[in-house]
Amino acid sequence: MNSDQIKEGVQRASHRALLKATGLTAGQIKKPIIGIVNSYSEIIPGHVHLQTIARAVKDGVLAAGGTPVEFNTIAICDGIAMNHEGMKYSLASRELIADTVECMVRAHCFDALVFIPNCDKIVPGMLMAAARLNLPSVFVSGGPMLSVPDTNGKYMDLNTVFEAVGSYSVGKISDAQLEYYEDNACPGCGSCAGMFTANSMNCLCEAVGIALPGNGTIPAVYAARTRLAKRTGETIMALLEKNIRALDILNEKAFQNALTVDMALGCSTNTVLHLAAIANEAGLKFSLPMINEISQKTPNLCKLAPAGAHHLQDLNAAGGVPAVMAELTKKGYLDTSVLTATGKTLEENLQGVQNHDKTVIRDIDAPYSATGGLAILYGSLAPSGAVVKRSAVAEDMLVHKGPARVFDSEDEAQAAILGGKIVSGDVVVIRYEGPAGGPGMREMLSPTSAIAGMGLDKSVALVTDGRFSGATRGAAIGHISPEAAGGGNIAYVREGDIISINIPEYRLDLLISDEELESRKKTTSLKPKKELGGYIGRYMRYVSSAEKGAIVK
Repeated sequence: MNSDQIKEGVQRASHRALLKATGLTAGQIKKPIIGIVNSYSEIIPGHVHLQTIARAVKDGVLAAGGTPVEFNTIAICDGIAMNHEGMKYSLASRELIADTVECMVRAHCFDALVFIPNCDKIVPGMLMAAARLNLPSVFVSGGPMLSVPDTNGKYMDLNTVFEAVGSYSVGKISDAQLEYYEDNACPGCGSCAGMFTANSMNCLCEAVGIALPGNGTIPAVYAARTRLAKRTGETIMALLEKNIRALDILNEKAFQNALTVDMALGCSTNTVLHLAAIANEAGLKFSLPMINEISQKTPNLCKLAPAGAHHLQDLNAAGGVPAVMAELTKKGYLDTSVLTATGKTLEENLQGVQNHDKTVIRDIDAPYSATGGLAILYGSLAPSGAVVKRSAVAEDMLVHKGPARVFDSEDEAQAAILGGKIVSGDVVVIRYEGPAGGPGMREMLSPTSAIAGMGLDKSVALVTDGRFSGATRGAAIGHISPEAAGGGNIAYVREGDIISINIPEYRLDLLISDEELESRKKTTSLKPKKELGGYIGRYMRYVSSAEKGAIVK
């Protein structure tokens, strides 16, 4: 066993003494030592209950003959970090999570690992660590938050509150109504209820095969979530016995499956960043053109919030991710020969799976669209690519031309939006918010939600070298590469320039001549780089561009 390095032989007597000092018995030390990687904290609703999940996982490990040992890693709540300096640290924390897990596991020689994430960057950070360490590994998330109806019967989520701020700013709702949404939209523990980044990544853990069925959709407060955690604890012991390691599951075919499910579900644009980073750790090929290749042939089967009215509890009742995958296999969109965390192939896992609600998961022959939920755009404004959640864009905005309203930070743009300075037809440009320019590539949920709350989401577009929350809806195009701080063409856009968006043709263009663009590059100074210390300063100096997953070199 890997743990023999800290417990076998005379020379390890001192190591055993330290293990016994934690309360472990000699018998427990002799068993396989299973690391329980928990991201519990008291400040994130998606993580506040993870002690319960960890206890259930440990019960499963104990029942199957292992010795569970829990340790923690950091977790940032994107919602709380939103729209201030804290958001610079969200994406950057992904690399820290992977690094801290590596340090703990290498130093203490665990035999296998159960990962307990839930929110946005924690899932990919842990997946990166799993690929890097290549031990027997399995994931179980804390599950999604419930969505509950408001007084009009419309189901709410966190995005409801963000959009209510925009509605309030133009006098559409009162103080009392805003407070109502604040008090009721997030009813308890769990990751935010729509197909936002956290739930996207937890569903993709199922799709790639490293989590058990139900991981992405069983609500946090259901007893089924606790039972899933216990089964996961038992499962890791079976994977260890069979020596099935992370990279036996995280292979090229599995990533193709995950991307296909991503397109069918209509997942967050952030999945592009994260899958690229995980593939890098796993030594797999990944490029933005792959997204379009898969999207062009994969039907979009679900419109979950923010793209539609359904939430994760509805997807769960319809059969969850397995039901989506079962629909996709009807036309051969998935490779069902891949090995999964169950120890079985995907084909075996999907035996008998049914779609229980075709209003939530469309039949493969009656999709919302013939193409997937995400699209990569190219053109003179994004020579190396940009990403949009096509399934959340209104039909009227799939093709759009409008004057640029240019801002060098999210804060400037938000002030202009709430100040009523943005009008129908505008294209809001937010730059110097990329991986290095921000630094940290802040999410833009506040401006996009304000635009939607004001009723402008069907007439105003927003483009940025930053990124968007999975809760964002509308013509919101992010990850523009190269970014402004790196001399990308977005740095040379001027107020009033016409920007052309053509999502069906995968185009994003700045409508000025090549000569004018070259002239601007010679006469326009880039915004000076920030002088920052600490971790964020180091991150700024070594982070790659968005099209490479914003990985740290």
